[in-house]
Amino acid sequence: MNTKEHTVVKQRGDYDVSYLNFSVDQMIIDFMKQEEIDGLTLSIVQAPYIPRVAGYGCSDIKTKRLASVNTMWPIGAISQAFTAVAIMQLYEEKQLDLQDSIRKWIPELPAFMNDITILDAMHHASGCSDYTKAQAYTGKENFEEAMMLVEDKLHFMPNEDVEQSATNFLVLSEIIERVTHISYHDFIWKHQIDYLGLKHTGFYEDLDAFHHEDITENNPVHQLFKLHSEMIDPTEIAESYDQDGNKIDVKKANGMKGYHDLWASAQDISYWDIALAGGVLIHEPQNRRLVYGPWTLANGKEIPAVAGWQFYNHRGLMDIKGSIPGYSMFLSRFTDPNELVCVTLLANKEGIDFTNLARKIAGAFGDLLSTNYDDQHLYLMESQFSVSETIERLEKALKKRDIPVFAKFDHAQNARDVQMDLRETTILVFGAPSVGTHLMQVDQSIALELPLKIGVWRDEAGSIWLGFVKSQKLAAPYGMENHPIIQKMQKLLEDLVREAANIY
Repeated sequence: MNTKEHTVVKQRGDYDVSYLNFSVDQMIIDFMKQEEIDGLTLSIVQAPYIPRVAGYGCSDIKTKRLASVNTMWPIGAISQAFTAVAIMQLYEEKQLDLQDSIRKWIPELPAFMNDITILDAMHHASGCSDYTKAQAYTGKENFEEAMMLVEDKLHFMPNEDVEQSATNFLVLSEIIERVTHISYHDFIWKHQIDYLGLKHTGFYEDLDAFHHEDITENNPVHQLFKLHSEMIDPTEIAESYDQDGNKIDVKKANGMKGYHDLWASAQDISYWDIALAGGVLIHEPQNRRLVYGPWTLANGKEIPAVAGWQFYNHRGLMDIKGSIPGYSMFLSRFTDPNELVCVTLLANKEGIDFTNLARKIAGAFGDLLSTNYDDQHLYLMESQFSVSETIERLEKALKKRDIPVFAKFDHAQNARDVQMDLRETTILVFGAPSVGTHLMQVDQSIALELPLKIGVWRDEAGSIWLGFVKSQKLAAPYGMENHPIIQKMQKLLEDLVREAANIY
């Protein structure tokens, strides 16, 4: 359903920040309930302003510390972008060349890495295995010990494919140290954190230096602000707990130098992102494009990703997202020349994909950023790939799960067969009888909604969308929206769509 004709046109500065009649607050409240998230911080940019930063729930559910503007969260995959910026800063200062072999700066690396360039590592196109996936990985390794965990052969030749690997950014962080003769930590701190005046950003080892309340058995109540001014609106360090109530230790995940090692508030991430969008951190536009992509492999294949970022067509959308034990993080930026909007979301629950929520939040700040479809009825995600490649990736995801495909309808080809025009539109029909039968045993008429379908199409602006009717919406007329199978069905469809749409 196209919603253009039903939408009230929003202008910059409109005080009505809602999307399809749902306020930003309500969308977040509903999402947190659905995903059972304890705490979350949101920051929104309408360049050059940060008009909204808000905390929801608790950054530490046990001590009742609130998620706030100052809450520091592990930012996981976003850390890569700080490393990439540092490399580009050294490149602009002519202290290194992006085509340098990584062995030029780290000659003790094995000979099979000789053809890997700095740019290959930044592109995740080195072919090196991920040292953090090794069985012996502990998170305590120094550089030499970590490199011993890397497999002694490449998964592919440099610049022939893409595979995300923490090894790439460990190598880049080491190169930064060898070029500058100061620690990676100090270079990032001097040229990004301190340079931008980021007050709530630091590395895992810095966390004790930030003021936060001592809430223990001796100080059980929030009272310190009455005695110490630094405890008024304090900096808090987010905590996460497993299902048994045990605190999740992020030390191992935070040991991934250059890759997953920074903590920050959502507001600091927004400030940093504004600086990156302009020429504050990387001065030359052509050099920023090397961080933003897309770029082309040696075989001619275009890759819509670099340094953790992923790139789409819809209003110049780019995002970087990830998850570590206990936490999820997301940063998106719409680079449309009419309105640059960024959305940052950080939360203390792992495995959360904020892509759709962030798009709706962005849509609340400008019609240009909406999908132009009914997001309440449909689950939508933009793909980085062509329609044909997206369908191919979707078919592989289904095959991996042993889910049979019953039919594939190429509606654009059907239109051509009757001398009509239609943009690429393909429907994949699939399902598992062992699942659908349970639903039909409750109400046979739900057979009219089965088997399942996911559509892939190219819109008039060139964006490629994957979409399906939300399972709860599909099941509601039959009184089965809360059936456990419907909830599992929704999760499966979301996983399939994400796998088909994203390179990482």
